Amino acid sequence: MPRQPRLDAPGTLHHVMGRRVEASMKFRTKRDREDFIDRLAELSRSGRWAVYAWALRPNRFHLLVRTGTETLARSRRRLMAGYAINFNLRHKNGVSRSGRGPVPRGNHLGGGAGRPSVKIA
Repeated sequence: MPRQPRLDAPGTLHHVMGRRVEASMKFRTKRDREDFIDRLAELSRSGRWAVYAWALRPNRFHLLVRTGTETLARSRRRLMAGYAINFNLRHKNGVSRSGRGPVPRGNHLGGGAGRPSVKIA
């Protein structure tokens, strides 16, 4: 039986978690943890989330949050997108958004298996 849709009304309590693919390190350095916590604090200050508890492990995180002015999906995207970009820049990760391999170099956008590449003029 499929999972029921997530209740995502303002004021709903959520257990939010995330982890890296293949159990690699999500938080490698103190700076990684500080960046994540700063982003989490900004969500709380702005009223998007009320943060009741959080735990950062080397390869995952757990949060207990109550949604505020924004949906859970939008706030989570706000938290993780900036963090992932900074993490990849700090650690020079060459992984594509899909996590399937290196970011294409040069002036082509790789289309992947069965999809054409796009040349940037």
